[in-house]
Amino acid sequence: MDNFVKKINNIHIFVSAVFLAIFLVAVITQVITRLLGIAMLWTQDVAMYSFIWSVFMGGTAMVYPEKHFAFTSLIDKTESEKVKTIIHLAIMLLMLFFLAIMLYYGIIITQRFWNYKWVNLPQMKRGWTWLCMPVSAALGCIYLIDKTIKDVNSLVRGNK
Repeated sequence: MDNFVKKINNIHIFVSAVFLAIFLVAVITQVITRLLGIAMLWTQDVAMYSFIWSVFMGGTAMVYPEKHFAFTSLIDKTESEKVKTIIHLAIMLLMLFFLAIMLYYGIIITQRFWNYKWVNLPQMKRGWTWLCMPVSAALGCIYLIDKTIKDVNSLVRGNK
């Protein structure tokens, strides 16, 4: 399962980078066209919504390599590896709870706003924008479940 999850995470990071690149291109295009006196209103929507995707995807992509935000003061003061693992498990379960809520409400929001239109690109549906919530939450849940299984196995075997 570890190779499968690593491959998913690599794709996840790539998708986040693509959305960040789209954001940068849209912003640069918007700046240049404004300097030239050309109105390209769609760049505002593309920049905003690609940035939203980049943030949601990038934030949960960092859950797998554990490079997301962390409060390590309690773990750093603990000497027992077993206690560190238990604290780590508790933190992961709390994050999993948060991501499960985000997944649930992300699905509801996506369904509710699916047929809303973008302001400057009315042919685009806003549902595609909101879809980043359940997608990123589901991927984050996969990463946390994988990490939780590893930590529980480690505790059961007595490795930590």
